[in-house]
Amino acid sequence: MRVKEYLRRKVAFFASVIEIAISIIVLIAIVIAGIQVVREVFSLAGDSKAHEGFTVFLGHAFNLIIGVEFIKMLAKHTPGSAIEVLLFAIARQMVVEHTSPLENLIGIVTIALIFAIRKFLFVPSFGEHSAFHEEEETRAGALSAAGAPRRE
Repeated sequence: MRVKEYLRRKVAFFASVIEIAISIIVLIAIVIAGIQVVREVFSLAGDSKAHEGFTVFLGHAFNLIIGVEFIKMLAKHTPGSAIEVLLFAIARQMVVEHTSPLENLIGIVTIALIFAIRKFLFVPSFGEHSAFHEEEETRAGALSAAGAPRRE
């Protein structure tokens, strides 16, 4: 039984390390792409077709925002951060892509459903539960080591 627990902890640890490595790689890519987006802003100044260039710029900017939100989702591990990534991805699709009225309606309904889920079905403490309990357990362990009674 102890071997099984040990292996589970090791697998979880290595999965966390891989997740952090992917986050770092994505962050580096965001910084590199961010430099390119800044260049695009300056190229819009002298462009006679700036409105077309602006659409491209807006798409790239939204991609950077979605990437940042993705990293935050990996770091926080909360349902709220996953919902934010979905919202930005849908918003990007609606704003940048020139979609049909039906696709716009579907996007609006999807965003409305996500907001309804967030308001009525989302429990904020769900994502914070483990961090809160780890802090409480650490505090309780320190108190019991000092001879104080432990809270259950």
